[in-house]
Amino acid sequence: MSTVQTSMPVRTSAEEEVSSWSRLRTNRNFVALWFMMPAGAFLILFLAYPLGLGVWMSFTDARIGRSGAFIGLENYEWLWDDAIFWLSVFNTVLYTVVASAIKFAIGLYLALLLNRNMPFKAFIRSIVLIPFIVPTVLSAIAFWWIYDSQFSIISWSLTRLGLISHNIDFLGDPNSARASVIVANIWRGVPFVAITLLAGLQTVSPSLYEAATLDGATSWQRFRYITYPLLTPIIAVVMTFSVLFTFTDFQLIWALTRGGPVNATHLMATLSYQRGIISGRLGEGAAIATAMIPFLLVAIAISWFGMQRRKWQQGGNND
Repeated sequence: MSTVQTSMPVRTSAEEEVSSWSRLRTNRNFVALWFMMPAGAFLILFLAYPLGLGVWMSFTDARIGRSGAFIGLENYEWLWDDAIFWLSVFNTVLYTVVASAIKFAIGLYLALLLNRNMPFKAFIRSIVLIPFIVPTVLSAIAFWWIYDSQFSIISWSLTRLGLISHNIDFLGDPNSARASVIVANIWRGVPFVAITLLAGLQTVSPSLYEAATLDGATSWQRFRYITYPLLTPIIAVVMTFSVLFTFTDFQLIWALTRGGPVNATHLMATLSYQRGIISGRLGEGAAIATAMIPFLLVAIAISWFGMQRRKWQQGGNND
């Protein structure tokens, strides 16, 4: 009795390789990787590489025109005993905390106000954005005229009203200079906070407010138990960016005061520029800039926590 054997087709290694490559090309993760590669290359070239170079330079005695030699922690030891550096740290923390807190308070109020039904809402939103879209240097020049010791519109108005007898030297006194640059930063930063929080408020379902109103909830209770919990992740992210922008602010301070008077408005960013570029001590300037990294990492950690809260509220897994 004869048996009939049926031979199964044997796939060659070349065919298996082509099939695997076809499956890989159609894989969504693989396609997403290709789309992310240009952005990744951009980040590595313009962010990661300069950051790494700056950290390395902080361990050298590099100067303009000279690469320098490795000196270890000498730049940081020098900064540890530098009173001006610690003054810049104090100014930076004060500037960031006060400006960010006030920007959040005013921005949240404007967001809640613009979220209501009112006439000319679109026009008012566009007006609110103006301070943020105006170039920083132009804003600094405008405030420089507003704070001018002789031609200040504020001093002129207060003098005409009989509230003061002489012009206020806004940028000549250390304390008033600190307050003046903080006000200028608040004016520029409020629109970013307000518009971003307003976008978050648009995602809150009106039915939640209607149900709470039917249950007899007051305006404060609706904000406390509906608006604020749902807005918390967005607040975390927005305030993280606000802190980052404020902490690393350079243009506004440099255009207004150059860090004066008597270093009263020097931030870590402006001091780094002064020591590294103007004075030519690149290693010391890089060390000051590198000292900013721990503060920035804290802000990034807050942002990460806010995103995890957002996943939890949307039913995602935080693991």
